[in-house]
Order: sequence, then C-alpha cells, then structure tokens
Amino acid sequence: MDTTRLQRLSRAYMESAAFIAAVELKLFTAVAAGDDTEARLAGRLGLSPVNAERLVTACVALRLLERDGDRLRNAPDVDRYLVEGRPGYAGPWMLFTRPDWNEWGRLAEHLRRREPPAVLGKYVDFTVEDARRYHEATASIGFGAGRRFVGQVDLAGRKKLLDLGGGSGAYCIVACRTHPALTAVVLDLPPMAEVAREFIAAHGLADRVTAVGGDFTRDPLPGGADVILMASNLPQYSRVIIQQVIAKAFAALAAGGEMHLIGEMLDAARSGPVDPALWGLNEALAGSTGLAHSVTECQGYVERAGFTDVTAHEFVPGVLTRVAGRKPAQGGRPA
Repeated sequence: MDTTRLQRLSRAYMESAAFIAAVELKLFTAVAAGDDTEARLAGRLGLSPVNAERLVTACVALRLLERDGDRLRNAPDVDRYLVEGRPGYAGPWMLFTRPDWNEWGRLAEHLRRREPPAVLGKYVDFTVEDARRYHEATASIGFGAGRRFVGQVDLAGRKKLLDLGGGSGAYCIVACRTHPALTAVVLDLPPMAEVAREFIAAHGLADRVTAVGGDFTRDPLPGGADVILMASNLPQYSRVIIQQVIAKAFAALAAGGEMHLIGEMLDAARSGPVDPALWGLNEALAGSTGLAHSVTECQGYVERAGFTDVTAHEFVPGVLTRVAGRKPAQGGRPA
C-alpha cells in the first residue's frame, strides 16, 4: 500500500485542464484536418514547438490522441465528438463547465456554508442569455439523448409527451419527428422556455411542440399527457421534492400513461458510480437542495406515487439510468 492513488486524485484537475486546453485550442479539429504532427500543430495552433510537444504528449497519455509513427490521429470517441463542424460536435458542452473550476477549488468553503439551501439554487437566476448559452452548449448531447430515448421507449400510439425541465426541447423534438401523430409540451423555467421555442421553431415543429414557462416544483402541470418525462435534472432536487413532483406527474397523467425518470443514479448500495456522486456534490456549489439519488430510491419515488410495473433500465451505460412506471388504466392509485 502507498499513496499513488491519493496523489493521482490530488492532481486530477491537471488531466481535466489538459483536456479542456486541447478542446479550446481545437487541437482535435486540427489533427482531423491533416495537421497531424507536432510541428504542424505548433504552426496551426500558434504554439511554440516545446508547448506543442507537451500538449500532444499529455493527450497521448490520456488516450485522446494515438501515435502512428511520427503522425497522430484522434481516438475514436474524440474523432466523433470533438472535431468541429461534424454532426454531434460536443466541444461547447465540454467547455461549458470551465467557469465552475474556481468554485470547485472553494468546495470546502461551500460545504461549510450555513445558509438554508434554495429549491432551485443558482438556477432561479438564469437569464435568457444564460439559457441560450446553456442550450447551445448542450444541444448535441440533448439530441443524442433524445434519439436514445425514442430508440428505447415505444411511443407508437401515444398522443402527448410532457417533458419536465425539458431544456432545449430536444427530447420532444426528436420524439415528434419520429412519431408524426405525437404532440409535446416542454415545461421549464421561463428563460429556458423562451429559448426552447427558438429550437422548436428552428426544427419546424412549432405547430406540434409548445414550450411553457413555469416551475414544475411549484406550478400545476399541464394535463392531457399520456407520457411524462423528467430527464437529466435529478441531482438538482431533494428527495422530498422529487417525490412531490412524481406525485404531481401521476395526478396529471392520463390513465394508462407512463412516466420516465432519467438521471444520474447511484447503485443500491450508494457506492457509485462516480458521476452521480459528483453531480450531487455539485449542488453544494449551486446552493440548491439537490443531492445524489440511488436507483432504489428512484424506483421507490415512482412506486409510492402510485405507478405500477416500475422498472429500471440502463440508459447511458455507467452514466444515466431510466426508471419507468405505468399509471393504472382505471386512473386510480393501486390498492
């Protein structure tokens, strides 16, 4: 036994910084364009030869780049998602959390804070411009998740989808493009909803997808939906609030309808994975009531609200889980 693992954790920020710098400098875009040697990259990126070598060496060690003799190529996932101009480019999302670095450096201070947390924390102060920047950064990820959702969930015959905290409307847009008879409603905070309308209009779906400004933790939910979705905002809320929202969803859902809760969930023992644990810890910075929830807890929220046939499914392996439940056809709570 030694301190190797502990030292690695203490320096983990260095790996993140190297990765973010490579994205910011558009290193991977340059490699894909043929600037695939250290000398060419130095010229393309405006770096000194020694700094180009330093960055390339780090990226190779991090398995972001691969060497083929004196030439370089992007790792497969890097080539797919971090080459600017290609479909699915996720560079803006990778850079989106960079402003949080300084606050993470003050994590102990945030954890000692005694002020009562707010339900929405910093999110309540989001402006339209904040929402636009957020949606532009997350759009490629959101639309990818939307395609995954319609691939996993059979929406044939469903009439109306309600997405709680639906952001850019990606899930609703993909679902309605896949199922021509489906309509959808995005319910999110007013600045978010305003920007969602821009995305919806850009995809030519303003006649079938609407965005409603509101706070689903406090406001009534729109009725008439036979599918309700809550995705990727799970750690932002406390156990009490999640339970209340799912109970509201049950009441608003049409008889025989279905609920899908998608998010970063811990395992039953609350021993991992790391992503849900860290997203829960992130809420200390946000000043919200949120925390990490386990898959067992999430199944319990759905069951206690009255849903039956509650099941858990891997949504994005090692990252996101989907818990689904069905409202009884007669519309009431089971005995």
